[in-house]
Order: sequence, then structure tokens, then C-alpha cells
Amino acid sequence: MMIPFMDLSRQYNLLKDEILKKISEVCEKRDFILGSFVEKFENSFAKWTERRFCIGCSSGTTALSLALEATGIKEGDEVITTPLTFIATAEAICHIKAKPVFADIDPLTLNLSPEKVKEKITKKTKAIIPVHLYGSPADMNSFVKIAKEHNLIIIEDCAQSHGAVLNGYQTGSFGKAGAFSFFPGKNLGAFGDAGAVVTDDQNLDFLIKKLRNHGRTEKYVHDIIGYNHRMDGIQAAILEVKLKYLSEWITKRRRIAKMYDTLLKDIKKPVVLKEAQSAYHLYVILVKEREKVQKALKEKGIETAVHYPVPLHLQPAFSFLGYKKNDLPIAEKAAEEVLSIPFFPEMTDEEIYKVAESINSVV
Repeated sequence: MMIPFMDLSRQYNLLKDEILKKISEVCEKRDFILGSFVEKFENSFAKWTERRFCIGCSSGTTALSLALEATGIKEGDEVITTPLTFIATAEAICHIKAKPVFADIDPLTLNLSPEKVKEKITKKTKAIIPVHLYGSPADMNSFVKIAKEHNLIIIEDCAQSHGAVLNGYQTGSFGKAGAFSFFPGKNLGAFGDAGAVVTDDQNLDFLIKKLRNHGRTEKYVHDIIGYNHRMDGIQAAILEVKLKYLSEWITKRRRIAKMYDTLLKDIKKPVVLKEAQSAYHLYVILVKEREKVQKALKEKGIETAVHYPVPLHLQPAFSFLGYKKNDLPIAEKAAEEVLSIPFFPEMTDEEIYKVAESINSVV
């Protein structure tokens, strides 16, 4: 029997009655786009993340794009980010016609390196997007200091870090705004695409709410050119149900991670900052000859995944930027070695022990 990398059906079966009831309420009220269910979730998630405002939108990608545009990033501006992330981080920069600039990562945490960011700052640099990769907080203390020194904006990519904490503060609390994804597989996942921006800035809240909804202030009155980046009521209702359980799920994730840490003590892994608590969206190990390890684990009934096999600066989509192999060697090495192993809150101890035993036998 295969142990899945992730099994969303287990979570659904636990919440099925609550979720179906909420979906029925949305349908009965015909509150399908924005509306009361979205507003309720926005208020709940703002409170959960300890920020004043939350703006629900259609995806984590649009959350980043909206945050960048609303903070004044424009065509030709440079935005520094990590090459070891999902493509959406850099896509969002390109969507507003700014230029992504990739800086190398820290070899221990695998998050964006503050020292490498300093090397990439130019007169055109306007923002930094640190990504809290795998749910592990980036070194925000250093990034905040750099941003103040160079008058830069920080937009946090929190797509994988729902519930991660640094120095007692939730991720999404350090920048001008934080962008979250609610893709189904995330720590807090919808039943389709959805995202949100959190901020303490009232003007930013007002502008992003206009931008996500065709630039309108009232029906058929449009101040600016906007987008159709709205959150729908069904996703908001589902997220509202799930949000009640998020703290419990994160506690379970940390428990499983602690078990893996012990059982896989001789296996190399990314380091979590000592002042941080990871939300453990993923549990990642670093292995040589990854394809052989993956194949051997599959034969033992263990499903794995890779996040991410090709760093963004070497993706064909970004060839116009002119990067070449060995430009960002730490990220390139990590991309060859990272391996995500089965990890979700509903895992049984038996499954955890089997995964660990299998890894120890093949690595």
C-alpha cells in the first residue's frame, strides 16, 4: 500500500458535514462573488494573522500582483526575490511589468539570503519579496533593516507559511503586505484557487479592494482600471470552516516534524531559524542522487515530490533576464537535492515510522 505524499480526502471526511452545510448556505443566499461570506472570512483571517486588514482575492498569484501594484511598483522597477520558489513569485513581478532580480539563498535555511540581496540592490531596486519557503520564516529582521537602509518595500510571500512565527509575530506581519495562497494543498486550503493580502495600511486595503474588482467604488462606477481578481463566496465559506482548525493542524504538523527530526537525525535537512517556529507546509530532506532515492522509495510504497527541481533563474520563461548556470550556485545545488516526503496532519504514527524507516534504508 502506497503512503501518499499528501491525502486531502482525510481532512475532507472529517469536515464534510460542516463544509457541505456552508456551501448550501452560500447557494441559498446566492452570495457567490465577494459578499458576506468573503467579508466574514476576511475579518477572521485578519484577526488570525494579527493584521488590521485582509483582502480576499482569486489566488496567491493575484495576491502578490495586487500587493505589488498597490504599493506603487511599476514598469522597469526591480524587485529582488529568491530563485528557489514556485514560479508565481516571479510571475507576479512580471505581470506588472517590473523586473525580477534573483539573489542566491542561504545554504542552511534555503530561504533568500539577506547578504546576497544586498549585492543585488541598484538604483532601480524598489522592493524585496522574501518567501517563507516550506513554511519556514525567512530572516525578516535582516530584510526589514535592509529595506529601511535603502528605502525599499517588503512584500512577504506567505503562500506556504500560514501559522509560521518569527520572534512572536506571524509571517505576513513584517512587510508592507503579506500575500497568502489558499491552493487546496496549503496549510489552509480552499476547494479551488483563492488567495488574500494582509496589511495594516488602510489606504492599501482600499486600493487593493478596488483593483481586485474592476477598479470600482460602487456599481458601474470605476475610478481606475482594475482586474477580475475576486474571491468567491463558496471558497470563503470553506476557508472559514477550516480556519477554526488551522492552529490544531499546525500543532500536528509540528509534532510530525519533530518525529521526523528524531527518526531522520542523520539525514540532512533545511535549518529553521532559532527564533522561528515553522508552519511545516512541507517536510524536506536533502539527498544526493535524488532520482535513485525517489525510485527506491516508490518501490517501498512511499510517494515523494520535489519543490523545486529547476530554480527560476534557469527556467525558460525567464531566459530574457540573461541568467546562466552557476550564477546562483547555492540555489542550483539545493534544487538538485531537495526531496519532499509524505507530510500532512492526518498521518498516522505507523505511516510516519514506515516513511522514516524506508528513507533510512535507502539514503
